[in-house]
Amino acid sequence: MAKIPFIDRIEQQYQGLSPNARLIADHLKHTPLDVLSCSVAEIAQKTHTSKATVSRFFRQLGYDSHSDAKQELNAFRANGYPMYMESDQGGALSREIQRIEQTWSNLDQVQLNALIQSICKASRITLIGFRNSYPVALHFRQQLLQIRSKVRLLPQPGQTLSEELRDISEDELVILIGFRRRPKIFKPLLNKIQHHNVALLADPSGQIYAEQVKQLIICQLGQEQALDSYAAPMSVISIICNQVFTLLGNSSDKRISEISSLYEELDELEKR
Repeated sequence: MAKIPFIDRIEQQYQGLSPNARLIADHLKHTPLDVLSCSVAEIAQKTHTSKATVSRFFRQLGYDSHSDAKQELNAFRANGYPMYMESDQGGALSREIQRIEQTWSNLDQVQLNALIQSICKASRITLIGFRNSYPVALHFRQQLLQIRSKVRLLPQPGQTLSEELRDISEDELVILIGFRRRPKIFKPLLNKIQHHNVALLADPSGQIYAEQVKQLIICQLGQEQALDSYAAPMSVISIICNQVFTLLGNSSDKRISEISSLYEELDELEKR
């Protein structure tokens, strides 16, 4: 994992810092959150130095100002690096709700409805996800598999993609799950399959691929906490699958009934 650029700068410049600047460096290396949550005056008070020394410290690290360092850290977290962005960890539930509300308020309903229709009509659904996007894709597949046939997940553990991509048909729907910190294969993969019926579920950074997909569904992951939240994507998946269930009508009811019978025959589920 890449090192936080701010920490890297401290380590590179540490030997050349004055004793007072080293006090600031020692403090901020262990609590880089203070760069975001504290003013220059507050950092000076915490390190028993002066505002002038703190301002000079940031310039010694190569920043134009304290604000310049804050912008860099904000950008680094926005790219998915696990790092707390605020000191107050209370109110986590309210922020989760806000992310879900923000996702739905900004969601393009026309594109969402088009995706739901495409899921209903496609001959096969292929879900593709990497890294943290993989379990989201896995959950999406499991929900869809209960209500329609021919739903697959790629890549399979330990397998490459090329053999599977070769068999994508004209009436197949590919749903690509691509949240931030996407692997390098993501862009060439999308370039290769963009002429098929492709939908993308992503965070706001995925908007750069808007012209290459039929539907783009943007979900908010947040960046206040160290680790991303997938509450909003899961909410979107839940609504999509329930809408598909409703539209498929009798066919989805029949499939669910048949699957339930198999549960009974194989004695797979707990009985209440």
